[in-house]
Amino acid sequence: MTTRHAACSCGQLHLTIEGESVRISTCHCLACQRRTGAVFSNQASFRREQVTFTGKATTWNRTAESASVVTFNFCPTCGSTVYWESESFPGRVIVAIGNFADPSFPAPTVSVWEESRHPWVSLPPDTPLTRTAKQG
Repeated sequence: MTTRHAACSCGQLHLTIEGESVRISTCHCLACQRRTGAVFSNQASFRREQVTFTGKATTWNRTAESASVVTFNFCPTCGSTVYWESESFPGRVIVAIGNFADPSFPAPTVSVWEESRHPWVSLPPDTPLTRTAKQG
């Protein structure tokens, strides 16, 4: 079984994840662009029972365009958003792929909120695209 570790920049907030992800996605929504400071976000979704949490997190809630509440968990020391949970995906923990610091992490298999994608961003040709969809 695969064991993966994700952490914030300072290492205080740490996740240990057993097994493979349920979904790996790229999101182009404007809220993800603002949250990450990048033109899109990449995330992997896991069943909650796969994840062990270590350290303290501060939370922030926002209502997504889908009308579901998303709770972001970030490190109170360094500010890195490590994971979030969404009413749209009950029982799942969604982890920012960059927090794995693993260049061999699998590529996203779906791209969502394509209408907000910057026109100069290109994805692998076999990535399924969705005009509007739930995040995660």
